[in-house]
Amino acid sequence: MTDADQVHDEDQDRDDRAREDAVEAALGKLDLDTKARLLAGRDMWSLPALPGIGLGSLVMSDGPIGVRGVRWTADDPSIALPSPTALAAAWDPALARRAGRLLAQEARRKGVHVLLAPTVNLHRSPLGGRHFECYSEDPCLTGAIGTGYVRGVQDGGVATTVKHFVGNDAETERFTVDNVIAERTLRELYLAPFEAIVTGARPWGVMTAYNRVNGTTMTEHRHLVNEVLRGEWGFDGCNVSDWMAARSTTGGILGGLDVAMPGPQTVYGPALAEAVRAGEVPESAVDGAVRNVLRLAARVGLLEGAPAVVAEPPAPVDGQALARELAARGCVLVRNDAGALPLDAGPGRTVALIGAAARDARVLGGGSATVFPERVVSPLEGLAAALPEGALTYAVGADPSGELVPAGQGFDLRAVCRDASGAVIGEGSLPSGQVQWIGDDLPAGAAYETMATIEVTGTYVPRESGEHAFGTRGLGAFTLAVGGRTLWEGVQETGDEADPFEAFFGAPSERARTVLTEGEPVGVSLTYRVPDMSALPLRAVMFSLLHLGPRRDADELIAEAVGAARAADTAVVVVATTERVESEGFDRRDLALPGRQDDLVRAVAAANPNTVVVVNAGSPVELSWREDVAAVLLTWFPGQEGGAALADVLLGKAEPGGRLPTTWPASLADAPVTEVVPADGRLEYREGLFIGYRAYEARGVAPAYPFGHGLGYTDWAYESLEAGPDTVRVRLTNTGSRPGREVVQVYLAPVADRAGRPASWLAGFAGAEAGPGESVEVEIALPARAFEVWDEEERGWRRIGGTYEVRASRSHADTRLTATLDL
Repeated sequence: MTDADQVHDEDQDRDDRAREDAVEAALGKLDLDTKARLLAGRDMWSLPALPGIGLGSLVMSDGPIGVRGVRWTADDPSIALPSPTALAAAWDPALARRAGRLLAQEARRKGVHVLLAPTVNLHRSPLGGRHFECYSEDPCLTGAIGTGYVRGVQDGGVATTVKHFVGNDAETERFTVDNVIAERTLRELYLAPFEAIVTGARPWGVMTAYNRVNGTTMTEHRHLVNEVLRGEWGFDGCNVSDWMAARSTTGGILGGLDVAMPGPQTVYGPALAEAVRAGEVPESAVDGAVRNVLRLAARVGLLEGAPAVVAEPPAPVDGQALARELAARGCVLVRNDAGALPLDAGPGRTVALIGAAARDARVLGGGSATVFPERVVSPLEGLAAALPEGALTYAVGADPSGELVPAGQGFDLRAVCRDASGAVIGEGSLPSGQVQWIGDDLPAGAAYETMATIEVTGTYVPRESGEHAFGTRGLGAFTLAVGGRTLWEGVQETGDEADPFEAFFGAPSERARTVLTEGEPVGVSLTYRVPDMSALPLRAVMFSLLHLGPRRDADELIAEAVGAARAADTAVVVVATTERVESEGFDRRDLALPGRQDDLVRAVAAANPNTVVVVNAGSPVELSWREDVAAVLLTWFPGQEGGAALADVLLGKAEPGGRLPTTWPASLADAPVTEVVPADGRLEYREGLFIGYRAYEARGVAPAYPFGHGLGYTDWAYESLEAGPDTVRVRLTNTGSRPGREVVQVYLAPVADRAGRPASWLAGFAGAEAGPGESVEVEIALPARAFEVWDEEERGWRRIGGTYEVRASRSHADTRLTATLDL
C-alpha cells in the first residue's frame, strides 16, 4: 500500500465515523411517530424532510437507462442510453461504470438522490417480459456489469437500489406469484449477482420485489433480507420496497424492509407507530430501519453534520457521445457471410434501407424504464447523414405494429387541465399522446381535487394521405375530436387484463377513422373526464391518444421494398418488436417478430443476396431466415443515439463490439425454459441450475447463436493459456487488418463431476485490444466461488476439488485453448 492509499483509507474511515456519529445523533432526536413517518413515502418519489434534525428529503427516480426525474414529462428531457441487454453485451464493467457516472450526473442535475436501478434479475426464460431491462442469463456476467454500474453511479454521489431482490424473473402475476426455488439454485444462480454486487460495489440501496419466494413475500422475507443480505453479505444500505409491494406493517418491519413506497398512504407511518405501541413490533426494529435511511441520506449529502461520500463529482460526461459509444459497443454481429460488413460506401455505391423501425426507431423498452430524450437519431437519419447524397433510398416494407399506438411522429401535443368551470388550472407539453401522472406528478397548478377534465390537444401533420385511425387507451369517459369535429364520445370499461398496471391502462381501442392529407396540419383533441379519486390509496391518471396511419396492402409494401432492394448494391432491413411485445407488466407469448417482417426479409434477401438485417429488439426473437441473409446485426434497444451508432458500425467507423449476454434460441421449442405462467399461484423453477447455455449443453441442443457469440471486423489467434487456481493468463494476436477488441471468456468444465453441476460455466472474462499484428496478454481472476457449490444439508458453501478443464473461448460454443487444472 502506498502512502497516498493509506491517507485515503484513513480519510475514508474518518468520514465513515463522522457519518455514523451524525446518524446516531439524528436518530436520538426523533420520537416514535416521526421515525415511523420517515419510513413511509411522502409522495410518489420522495421521503419526508425533517428540518429539525437537518435532514433533507430523499428523492428517488426510475432508471436504469436514464434518469426520468419525478415527473412524466418531456419538459425536462433525459439522456436515453441503450437497454441493459446492450450494456451487458459490451462485456465491459469499466464501460458500465462510465455509464453509471453519466447517470449520476443526470440525477444530480434533476435533484435526484436515489436511482431505482440496476435490474439484475436473470434471463431465466426468453419469454420474460422485462428481459430487456436485465443484463444476462449468467450470474457471473450480470454481477460484473452490475458492479461496474453501481460503482459508477455512486462515484457521482448518487445511490443505487439493486433490484428486484429476488426471483422477479417474469411478469405474469408478479404481485402475488410464489416462486418456488430450491435453495441451491437460489444461491448459485438468482442470489449470485446480488451477492457479487453487494460485496464488490457496496451499494447504498436494494429494492425488494413484489413476488414471494418459497412461500414468503419478499418485502417480509427476514431470512433472505436480514440473515443473507445483511447478515452474510454485510449490506448496510437502505431496503426500499418496489412500488406498492409492501403489504404488512409487522411483516415488513420484522422482515427487514426499511421504506414502504410510494406515499402518502403506506403500511408504515401511523400504522407502524401503532404496532409498536401495541407491542407487535419492538421499537428497536424501527430504529434499525431509520438508521439505514439516515445513513443513506448522509451518504448522498442530505444529513446535516455528515460529510457526503462524494464531495466533488467526477468530471462532466458528454451524454450524447457516450450514448453513441455505448450503442456501438453493444451491437452484436452474429452473422457476417463473406465480409458483407462493413459496407463498401465507395463512390457510386447505393444502399436501400427498409423497415418501419428504420424510420421510427424503438430506442427503449416500455414501462418504468421509460425516459424522454431531447432527441432520437433513427437509422434513417443516421445513415442519411453518413452516406453521400443520393446513395440512400428508403421503403417501409412492413410495419411491425398492426394496432394503434400512442400518438408520436407528426404530433405536437399539450395536456391542458381545467376545473369544473372550464378555467385552465395547469398545462404542460407531452412527448407523445400518453398521459401517465402518478401521485403529485401533475402540471403546475393542477390538483386532483379541482381537475374536472384533461385535454390532450394540438396538431398532427400526416406523413401519408389516406384513412387514419384514432383511438383511446385508458379507463373512463372520453371525447375525441379531429379537425374540429367530434368523432367519438363514450366510456372505456375494465377488460380482462391480469396485471394491475395493464388493467389501469386498459386495452388499446380504435374509436374512429378519418381521411387526412399528407403535409396538411389538422387539429386533434382527446378530452378525459377526471373521476373522483379521493378514496384511492394512490391517485393517478393514465390514458392515451392513439393513432395508426393508413393501412396499406402488406403485399404491396413488400413489393416496393423488393424493388428498392433490387436496385441497390446493399439492402439493410431493420426489423423490430413493439411495446405490445416487450414491456413491463406482461410476459411474451412467443418469440416471433410481429407483423409481416419475416416475409419482408425473405423477399428482400431473394432479390438482393447482399442483404443485412438489423434486429431492433431488447430480447431474443426467432430469425428463421438467418442463413439466407449476408449479415445479421443485433442492436437491442439502442438508446437515443442508436441511428448514429448504427451508421458507425455498418460503415466500419466503429467495430461491433458486442458479445451475446444471453443465448438466442433457434425457436421457442428449443428454449430450455418457457414456463413463466404460474399454476395456482406457484411458479416452480423445476429446471434448477439449468437455464441458458447450461441447459443447451446438458440437452445437446444447438441454439441459433450461443452465449458469448459475436463477430468483429478483425480476426484473432489464441496462442497460449496458463491456468492456476486463482488466475488464468491468455495470450492472443490480432491477425486481421484492422484494430479490434476481443472478449476472452474463461469457462470451467469439471472432469468426472459428482456434485450435480452443469457441464461448464463462465468463471471470468476480459477484454483485449490490439492493432493489426499486435499481441496482447490478458489476466483473468478465477474467484473462489467458481469452484464452490451450495450444500443444502450443511447450509453453506463447499469447495469442490478435483480436475477441471479450463477453456479460453470466443463463446460458450467456440473454445480456442484448454488447460488442465487440479485442485
